[in-house]
Amino acid sequence: MPGIKNLKDKVVVVTGAGSGIGRATAKAFAGEGARMVLADISRERLDNLQKTLQERDIQAAVFALDVSDKKQVADLAQFTLDTYGRVDIIHNNAGIGMGGPLEVFPLEDWERIVGVNFWSVVYGVHYFLPHMIRQRSGHIVNTSSAAGYWGLAGLGAYTATKHAIIGYSDVLRAEIRRYNIGVTTICPGVIKTSIVHDGKQTMLPTAKIDQKKMAAFYDRFGWSPERVARAVIKGVKKNRGLVPVSPEAWVMWYVKRLSETAYNLFLRIAARSAW
Repeated sequence: MPGIKNLKDKVVVVTGAGSGIGRATAKAFAGEGARMVLADISRERLDNLQKTLQERDIQAAVFALDVSDKKQVADLAQFTLDTYGRVDIIHNNAGIGMGGPLEVFPLEDWERIVGVNFWSVVYGVHYFLPHMIRQRSGHIVNTSSAAGYWGLAGLGAYTATKHAIIGYSDVLRAEIRRYNIGVTTICPGVIKTSIVHDGKQTMLPTAKIDQKKMAAFYDRFGWSPERVARAVIKGVKKNRGLVPVSPEAWVMWYVKRLSETAYNLFLRIAARSAW
């Protein structure tokens, strides 16, 4: 099934659009001539992006919400239809980062990260997909992570949500192909965004890493969000399934498939390095 090669005037919804990957992706779609709905929990970030796009004569509507609240996601879908009359692409991108060994990771943090990272994707599909089915066209982009196929010590809850997105998206892609609707799962590696700065870590007293060190690593070595945005656009145009982004994400993808021994060795080394 071909992708959506011409994005001009297509209605695109991006969650987590206020910063990082979401902001870069929204600007990339807008640059292709799409009509945008920008969604984020921060109204201030949304207004800033909307102003930036308006200065380039790009049509963009904004909607502030908490994506873990299904009523608010339902309202986002209705807002999109009221504004533009249709929806062509939904990018379920909003996410948060929380870390720490599973033995001390708080249950309330589990509930929060599953709500934002995974349930938001389910809600996005649930409320937008029926309109795409009626149109017999559309594309769904779900942001996972290289952590979605590669276990990382200290990121158990985060990894669980990203694994879930990949599995869910694989089944979704197979099921809705008959409606001429594509599904792309984006799996970024180390990207320079605010996710670590805005996140939370619950660490053991013996931990060798902390949130400040991790944030500094991402700031220094992370790839640009624009790199992910380009992969999203290509994924939609070519209807690609799972798309690793960045060299380390591709290496992790191939190593796990080529050598289970090498993969397990890396997991043990990473755990010892963390604590």
